[in-house]
Amino acid sequence: MHACNHTTPEALYPFDARGVAKRFRHAAIFGALDALQPGETMRFCNDHDPLPLLAQLQQRYGEHLAIEYRQREPGAIIIDFAVVR
Repeated sequence: MHACNHTTPEALYPFDARGVAKRFRHAAIFGALDALQPGETMRFCNDHDPLPLLAQLQQRYGEHLAIEYRQREPGAIIIDFAVVR
């Protein structure tokens, strides 16, 4: 099982959305992704599958963001967002 808060390689940054107020969540995620450099990855953790967010990310970043589910279980979603500019 993957975890959000374990030690990660330098180019892998954890982002636990469960600790961010819902009204700020998308802005915080966009800010975190905008700060990534090509080759870096944000490991995103959430308690639900963020399908509307994924659609927004696809519109905003297109082919410059790779999206890979690492865990997809009820209550435990982990997705890697990798910048591929």
